[in-house]
Amino acid sequence: MKKISGLIGVTALTSMTPALAWEYVLIDDQKPAQNWSIDSQQLGIQTETPFSIQLRTLHGGRQEGVSLLEIDNGTMKITLIPTRGMNVLQAEADGVRLGWDSPVEEVVNPAFIELNSRAGLGWLEGFNELVTRCGYEWVGHPGVDQGELLTLHGRASNIPASQVILSIDPKPPYTIRVKAELREQAFKKVDFAVTTEISTEPGSRRFTLNDTLTNQGDYPKEYQVLYHNNFGPPLLEQGARFVAPIRQVSPFNTRAVPELEHWDQYQGPTPGYDETVYNLIPYGDSEGNTLAILHNQAGTQGVQLDYNLNQLPVFSLWKNTDSLKQGYVTGLEPGTSFSYNRRWQRDFKGLNLVPQIGPGEQRHFQLSFSLLKDAAAVSQAVQKVESLQAGRDTELRPQPLIQPQMP
Repeated sequence: MKKISGLIGVTALTSMTPALAWEYVLIDDQKPAQNWSIDSQQLGIQTETPFSIQLRTLHGGRQEGVSLLEIDNGTMKITLIPTRGMNVLQAEADGVRLGWDSPVEEVVNPAFIELNSRAGLGWLEGFNELVTRCGYEWVGHPGVDQGELLTLHGRASNIPASQVILSIDPKPPYTIRVKAELREQAFKKVDFAVTTEISTEPGSRRFTLNDTLTNQGDYPKEYQVLYHNNFGPPLLEQGARFVAPIRQVSPFNTRAVPELEHWDQYQGPTPGYDETVYNLIPYGDSEGNTLAILHNQAGTQGVQLDYNLNQLPVFSLWKNTDSLKQGYVTGLEPGTSFSYNRRWQRDFKGLNLVPQIGPGEQRHFQLSFSLLKDAAAVSQAVQKVESLQAGRDTELRPQPLIQPQMP
């Protein structure tokens, strides 16, 4: 494994790393992924919570050749997928798994996915992760926009990382960082580079995503970003609750209208339920910081998502409380945009749901995920939400924002 010492850099990725960190190139254009591991003992780090990192390759079926990068920080285990847009497959701490059980059991190599299939729904053939990046040219339902078929939620999740670098700080708290580069490029169409960073600390029940989108082209381009963060049992169950400071809620389509009064509550597994989606406009603090929570019925376990409204101003709440085998899951989805096809989102001029990025410009997106291990942690997070809501009402709009034809 190629090691980078001191201040020596490999492209712009290393500029995101503190000086004198241990760095290891795991994947780049000169180095294919190989089975490899390192731990705190090998590095000579004395810590109360020993940690380890392992890179391995999957074989068989449609997951042939997929790389998994597993970070065990001593308390939480986080599994990343460099082959699939640096998505997070799952995380686990204190016996609680963050993620869900999809009918898609394999971690599918993008080489086996045709995004245009199923009338633009081919993306679903690989959908099984905890964190799924959507974008960057577009997000949302499939459909034709400006003469081009836009497939479900863009290409980001099916772009293998061009480069992956592991960095470990040599001083407490020994932060572990995984940096990568994704390239969304097409002649005459788009030249986007996305640098991703996923970080955690030994002993922590938290990890953070820090992504930067750069328009490398010579012309302004539209872009859309949505983080499809997906949770099943044990947090999702009959009576589970979604809690966030919300200014406005509207049903995504007519299917969601009858349950609008209970938009923040969950049913148990319900065969034939399919899905409901709600468009949310959150409140934040003076700097745009906000949070969203999912907790179980008893309020004894949950997950907290922290993000910034200046980066991701709107939120989609996806409730797919179908049967367990069909996929019992909810999506907590902050984004620049809702999940309508891009052609319909330009109409919301005040919300700027189809923003532009100029030549050479960058946009930054940061999200943190924290496991709430007990009732005290859940209560503390809920109090933060109540403080941001500040007694203000949540407007429930009775009808969808728009009524486009959906596939």
